[in-house]
Amino acid sequence: MGFQTKPIVIDARGHLLGRLAAIVAKTTLQGQRVVVVRCEGINISGNFYRNKLKYLDFLRKRMNTNPSRGPYHFRAPSKIFWRTVRGMLPHKLHRGKEALERLKVYEGVPPPYDKMKRLVVPSALRVLRLKPRRKYCQLSRLSHEVGWKYQTVVATLEKRRKLKSGIYYKRKVAEKKLLDKAKKNVSEKLKPYQQVIEAYGYH
Repeated sequence: MGFQTKPIVIDARGHLLGRLAAIVAKTTLQGQRVVVVRCEGINISGNFYRNKLKYLDFLRKRMNTNPSRGPYHFRAPSKIFWRTVRGMLPHKLHRGKEALERLKVYEGVPPPYDKMKRLVVPSALRVLRLKPRRKYCQLSRLSHEVGWKYQTVVATLEKRRKLKSGIYYKRKVAEKKLLDKAKKNVSEKLKPYQQVIEAYGYH
């Protein structure tokens, strides 16, 4: 995708964690701002139990004398994704720090982005990259079981957002039908004027 001044909004639902993170990391390094929404819908290859064991093993890694100094174990899906991207960036160098600042991550779809067009990354979609019978797990479930407290809150907000967007879409379709009908009704009256316009080379 070419460079654009507006941020690219990616809907992360149904994408594989590592593949999406790699593409996002490269995109931010190239100077593009990226917003990733619905991080709770990200998938990880491998069954849930195996991935939970991996995360519990990660939780054990801490500073022996003062654990508050790190490493920090994020529980929220958006922060887990953010940390994955950070691992793919030279985040201790200036360009890596700047690249990381270009990235925004969210659970659900917060207000400014619910009205924007959201994109998917085909090369990171689970249905395209993972063999049909392979096991996978949801990042939201993993987060919930290691201490994320907002799974139900995000689910409720998402339900409300989908309801609102459904109403908006129905209204949009109805308005388009009316507009098409109006165009059809006046097309005969506008024919002579249209011929004059076309005579001057405008179509």
